[in-house]
Amino acid sequence: MGSYDLSGRKALVTGGAQGLGAGMAEALAQAGASVVIGDVQEDLGRATADKIDAGFVRLDVTDDQSWEQAVDAVIAELGGLDIVVNNAGVEITGLVADLDPADVRKMLDVNVLGTALGVKHAFRAMRPGGPAGAGGAVVNIASVAATIAFPGIAGYSATKSAVDRLTRVAAMEAGKLGYGVRVNCVYPGLVPTQMGNQLAQDVVEVGLFPSVEDAIGAVVGQTPAGRLGEVADMADAVVFLASDAARFITGAGLPVDGGMGM
Repeated sequence: MGSYDLSGRKALVTGGAQGLGAGMAEALAQAGASVVIGDVQEDLGRATADKIDAGFVRLDVTDDQSWEQAVDAVIAELGGLDIVVNNAGVEITGLVADLDPADVRKMLDVNVLGTALGVKHAFRAMRPGGPAGAGGAVVNIASVAATIAFPGIAGYSATKSAVDRLTRVAAMEAGKLGYGVRVNCVYPGLVPTQMGNQLAQDVVEVGLFPSVEDAIGAVVGQTPAGRLGEVADMADAVVFLASDAARFITGAGLPVDGGMGM
């Protein structure tokens, strides 16, 4: 496996109970890392963790104290922390003309604040003098929605654009302050997980496409690779950014979207 070998590394993956997060946690474990899944969905999260021989901690990414407790628990269980994957996110479809402030606030809380708190507590744990203190890698999950103008997802696109900017400022701070932590983000394309399938249904319900098939066809039609993404596509990118193969990469956004956002 060479430089993709994560043996001895300790990782926390948020939103790891299902979907992309579960795939990322599994891929990290397969690369040799010890992994803990953090999620608010306790039963599902524990079941997923059991399947991949990972740990589980309840984590509400929007709550600062929950982050503090979760990171302490991960370090106590694994004996350190080298990798944090800020994957937890929500998408609520809606036309700008019908914007619901409550929906936007929820996306801001989970997607932006949740990621920001994840970076905060990763830095505090990994930087010199922290309870882990050996540096590491943070991988934030943005979206191709941050780079394209797909209808019906203005609020979601805005929050994922914020994740991109947050990633770059955090990477600069970590470098300037000597934390020894690299910070990058991934822009996943549309993947037919529960969230991706729901999006396809929602854009039909708001009148943007006549059918789910048409909505999916529009995505594939904008994608040079000619297909939807797969969980493994995104998970492998996270393993790469967390590994020594990406040792000189920080403050970068990696599109894993089949070319859709270029």
